[in-house]
Amino acid sequence: MPNLLSILALLFNALVWGVSWWPFRQLHAAGLHPLWATALMYALALVCLLLARPQALRTALQHPALWLLALSSGLTNVAFNWAVTVGDVVRVVLLFYLMPAWSVLLAWRLLGDRPTGVALVRLLLAFAGVALVLVPADAAWTRLAAHLSGADLLALAGGFCFALTNVTLRRLHAVPGEARMLAMFGGGALLAGLSATAGLAVGAVPSLPAPALAWVLLALALALAFLLGNYALQYGATRLAAGTTALVMLSEVVFASVSSALLTAAPLEPRTLLGGALIMLAALLAALQYRRSASA
Repeated sequence: MPNLLSILALLFNALVWGVSWWPFRQLHAAGLHPLWATALMYALALVCLLLARPQALRTALQHPALWLLALSSGLTNVAFNWAVTVGDVVRVVLLFYLMPAWSVLLAWRLLGDRPTGVALVRLLLAFAGVALVLVPADAAWTRLAAHLSGADLLALAGGFCFALTNVTLRRLHAVPGEARMLAMFGGGALLAGLSATAGLAVGAVPSLPAPALAWVLLALALALAFLLGNYALQYGATRLAAGTTALVMLSEVVFASVSSALLTAAPLEPRTLLGGALIMLAALLAALQYRRSASA
């Protein structure tokens, strides 16, 4: 039963992230830019955490390395939430799931974990999948960068920052969980707020709209969903092997793809499906390797 509850908790977190694009788009249509929405939601989550665990702030201040976690997790939320609001949902989620490939490179650089032959194969699979997703069938592969949209760049950056977040969490495994959560919520609120303010200054982001019951209630509901999703992730990930967690979290792609197909009726091109299959295969191989390592 504990394993079942842990898996259900992870599935709930994946569901929250997989369908979050829809409320973000509704808020955007109401005039609330995803950067402002992210800042407001994570600020609310931060307040809730501090009210429930006031000692978390004192604990966090004793671990300066948490600033890197706050930076990486904050940038992850800024990039992903903005990307799924303005870009093609399935394409964004697939590019975001280059995370296992980035993790290989970051673990090599930051943790000294030299990549194995299997890890290098995963890298090739993942980046080949990205090329298929990004480059149209009648275009030259040598002009890959020319086919990157703003949402694509945000998705790639978000996946890289998420990989950095995971590597940083591995380095900070001894830090109490409440302090890590505070850093992640604080980073989301701070980085999104600073990005929104900078965007407002240069005219790239509109100002906050006047409060309206419809978008305020939706923003509160989304903030609650992210708060519960984070708690669910903490519950499930601390009770399951890392490989099992990674396998279950791949369901986010399914939730995003199905919800996008149902709510937007956007067809998936065969090239995107093939590229997505290569990316997901790379992620699956990473998860299976983690499981084997944990059981050895």
